[in-house]
Amino acid sequence: MRLRDLKLTNYRNCKDLYLDLSCNKILIIGKNAQGKTNILESIYLLSCLKSPRTSNNIELINFQAEKTEINCNLFKLETDIELDYTYSREKKRELALNKVKTTPKNFKSVLKTVLFSTADLMLLRGNPSDRRDWLDRAISQIYPAYDDRLSKYDKIRIQKNNLLKDYLKTGNLNDTLLDVYNEQLVITGSNIIYLRKKFLKEIERIAREKHRIISETEYLKIDYDCGFINGECELEDIASAFKTSLDERKIEELRRGQACVGPHRDDIIFYINDNDATKFASQGQQRTIVLALKLSELDIITEKSGDEPILLLDDVLAELDDIRQNYLLKSINSNTQTIITSVDTLLFENEFLKDVKIYKIENGQLL
Repeated sequence: MRLRDLKLTNYRNCKDLYLDLSCNKILIIGKNAQGKTNILESIYLLSCLKSPRTSNNIELINFQAEKTEINCNLFKLETDIELDYTYSREKKRELALNKVKTTPKNFKSVLKTVLFSTADLMLLRGNPSDRRDWLDRAISQIYPAYDDRLSKYDKIRIQKNNLLKDYLKTGNLNDTLLDVYNEQLVITGSNIIYLRKKFLKEIERIAREKHRIISETEYLKIDYDCGFINGECELEDIASAFKTSLDERKIEELRRGQACVGPHRDDIIFYINDNDATKFASQGQQRTIVLALKLSELDIITEKSGDEPILLLDDVLAELDDIRQNYLLKSINSNTQTIITSVDTLLFENEFLKDVKIYKIENGQLL
């Protein structure tokens, strides 16, 4: 998979920007707040229709404009493809595939990316929601229908929460409707948990070896912390345990007025030599884990889709020491198109820069 070009119109501070991306390695140089991250964000947005920085897409529109547009041409499996994305202040989104309007599902199936940013380096120190978001974004790149399951689950959960809040206000409970919501949550939520556990097992297999190479003596383990299941489980076992937990915690949910059981409460725990890395690992050790995870994402997407995703490295090299920098750059497959942002070229060896196309950006414009 290769991006050929990218055009941004009124995308944040990039009012009219065109990038020729017909190169395997691209380096975008610029000071902070000049537009480097905006470029990578727009590419990531085309792959999953979500920004890694905001849930309010109005923020993507330049404050002087009524809408933003992203256009890119890419080459995938010997086929030329054009993607067009438009979002207006009226919150109207338009998606086109080869100039023909298309569905979000079809649109997201085209471009695959792996984004590695400075925010990812805080993955282990962040909240459980940060780790769930990382996991869900990674899974969505492989299983396009996964997003639909998440949306369905959240919709049911919100409806259940509203029912529980009404009970707190009125003292009246529609038990039949609560049972219906719980049944739907079990069906949808069990599928989410099953896919999360399956993906983590696959990524652990790859990340463990990458982590060992960097750390030399440390052993990485990844656990899915669900609360009502342990170890390997079939889908039916997860559903049964989910239902039992809902029954056991019904009084607690009624008292708190919210759903207390389900994948929206789960977490991912990382261990180094059987010690919880979120509590005991140094900053360097935690960054080694994240680096191994991101490189493993690349391998899994390639393995599942048969095509190399685009690797987006957003100012991350400046936050890594020499050992991890070198490992990251040397681990990138020659077939992987990589777009890197950095404040300058000082972090890169001359040998690496020989084959890199370099752009300089200032105030949303190329110099």
